[in-house]
Amino acid sequence: MASCEHVNDLPAEDPQPRTPEGCEECLAGGTRWVHLRLCLACGHVGCCDSSPMRHATKHFHAETHPIVRSFEPGEDWRWCFADELIV
Repeated sequence: MASCEHVNDLPAEDPQPRTPEGCEECLAGGTRWVHLRLCLACGHVGCCDSSPMRHATKHFHAETHPIVRSFEPGEDWRWCFADELIV
């Protein structure tokens, strides 16, 4: 099974979402999203890759914050962009 060293750098608790009402950039630009992801390094809320603007992935490329978790009700999985793994 593959492992991800980035989980060792996660804070003990998830950060507070900067925009709990939705994707930060979509809210600012008036675009829509499909699902939301929470950056576990800084609390950025971005839209998923099924969304037109793919802001969570863009945030990873701009900030190199590797791990997000689903920001959808009832979901708690995490994804490492750097290792391309569910962690």
